[in-house]
Amino acid sequence: MRRFFLLSLLAVAAFAARHEKDIEFAKPGGFSLTLDASVPEGPGPHPAVIIVHGGGFVRGDKQTFVPPLFAPLEAGGFAWFSINYRLAPQFQHPAPAEDLAAAMKFLKQNAKRFNIDPARIAIMGESAGGTIVAHYGLTAKGDLKPKAVVDFYGIADWNLNLQIKGELSENAKQFLGPLASSAEGRRKASAIAYVSRNAPPFLFIHGTKDAQVPYEHSPVLCKALEQAGARCEVFTLEGAGHGVGGWEKVPAFQTYKAKMVEWLKANL
Repeated sequence: MRRFFLLSLLAVAAFAARHEKDIEFAKPGGFSLTLDASVPEGPGPHPAVIIVHGGGFVRGDKQTFVPPLFAPLEAGGFAWFSINYRLAPQFQHPAPAEDLAAAMKFLKQNAKRFNIDPARIAIMGESAGGTIVAHYGLTAKGDLKPKAVVDFYGIADWNLNLQIKGELSENAKQFLGPLASSAEGRRKASAIAYVSRNAPPFLFIHGTKDAQVPYEHSPVLCKALEQAGARCEVFTLEGAGHGVGGWEKVPAFQTYKAKMVEWLKANL
């Protein structure tokens, strides 16, 4: 019954929210980074989600690939902030994680402006963005640590990725730079190297037919988190490929939206 209610809730289009675009949140080395914001109307402070887009580390922006996530978050009563970050090959790891840290700092400093609760900020990313939020979620310290992490089909372990696929993509090499050439370097850039019992709760959402980021990444990282004493969950979409945009065409895959909202409510 609760699942039916949430699915019905997500189908309603008219949710009152205030939208702002192209807000500059940082300027590393003179490179302007901006975000788009959606903040629920009404009393707050509201829980918030920072969204990190995909694009193979070399393309995309705050309005590509991730728009299917916007409406369910608004329906669930969350403020969301979709960010730009520096892309390869001009910028390499860990530049995107540094940009995510800058966004986290900006939102905490401007919590009253956006009517959000600075103690209830989650991070969410898909594909390259999932890779970035997983790494950041396990390495961030102190006040910049997120309350929760939602990882859509991110790469948890670059060595595992090489083992499964037989080679690293050109995009991966451009993103990792010198780290791509050794097992030690690839592990240094991998979220799985930083697992600890102090990790925030993780929700992994992954399709079993993902040809770009093998499904194995999500259960492997979740198992490592559980073994360390942290909390995590894998939400598996049987038969789903890569990308929430493609999932929009298959009604059976839409169950992730209700799960995402329900999980965030429980963990924020």
